[in-house]
Amino acid sequence: MKKTILFTSLLLGAGLVGSVQATDQALESCIAAIQKQKTGNLVKVEKLNVAGKPFYEFELRDANGFEWEFMCSADTGKITEIEMEVQSVNSQAFKSKMKVTEEDAAKIALKAYPGVIREVEYEIEENGDASYEFDIIGKNGVQTKLEIDAATGKIIEVSTEDWEIGEENDERR
Repeated sequence: MKKTILFTSLLLGAGLVGSVQATDQALESCIAAIQKQKTGNLVKVEKLNVAGKPFYEFELRDANGFEWEFMCSADTGKITEIEMEVQSVNSQAFKSKMKVTEEDAAKIALKAYPGVIREVEYEIEENGDASYEFDIIGKNGVQTKLEIDAATGKIIEVSTEDWEIGEENDERR
């Protein structure tokens, strides 16, 4: 509950909340669902638009220092995806699945969405697959987030960022 109040206060203070009651409920539901899955500190939340639907992407750091990403529907408050972040492509879990280099994945991402890569993350999906997640700032200033399968090079998810609270300096390029 304390984290929900903190996030809601941050959203209100930043002028990012249109419908406070709807946002409060969605945030509460998402945070409660995350807390049932993992314990740790919420370090970042982003509001995303995925194929015209609103989602929150929460990042949680557990007691062992591992980071987890939770995609949660802003409409239903239900978690739709859980991923574990690893520090680099040299992580055993990532490297064992990787067939596409980061350089090649970045070329694929930039060809589809030209701009400047602001951030890259290395993720292990719930099913064990590895993926790159690139945040690209387009010439229009819009941030697009692309997830690229590290085995096939296929784009598996695209979203645009509405806003972000929190930042992990170690992920900046």
